[in-house]
Amino acid sequence: RSSVRVLCGSNWSLVLQGQWMLEFYAPWCPACQQIEATWESFAKESERLGITVGKVDVTQEPGLSGRFFVTTLPTIYHANDGMFRRYRGSRTLEDLQGYILERKWEAVEPVAGWKSPSSIMMHGMAGLFHFSGWIRQIHNYLTGTLGVHVWMSYAIFILATLLIGLLLGL
Repeated sequence: RSSVRVLCGSNWSLVLQGQWMLEFYAPWCPACQQIEATWESFAKESERLGITVGKVDVTQEPGLSGRFFVTTLPTIYHANDGMFRRYRGSRTLEDLQGYILERKWEAVEPVAGWKSPSSIMMHGMAGLFHFSGWIRQIHNYLTGTLGVHVWMSYAIFILATLLIGLLLGL
């Protein structure tokens, strides 16, 4: 049984309380696969370290990866009572433990208030990532299930964008 806490859009706010280390990963990512065993070992030591270790699958949670503005994989964040810091150190077990035990995170500048995952701005970013996932699902339905040609699907989206713009303009 894994000691890593899986986070999703409905429970991500758990990281706003207490101390967390959070990994954003994708199952197909080779670098993420390399760190997987280390992350599990790190999670097994979490009680001793006084933290909670979590992970987010960006393929399943695009809104959450948008909220944290994840652009590279794997991305690791340290959270302490709602203050977020991006971890950029080595991904060895010793370095991860040292980051917590030696309180190295205190020397790292926290994510700016407006870019914080709990800010209104990043809430909107999460919505955009959800919306893009929804558009991708519609495109896959049109091309895969209904057999519509790819370019026809694009034309439908262009037309829908123009019509929505006209309606909003009126």
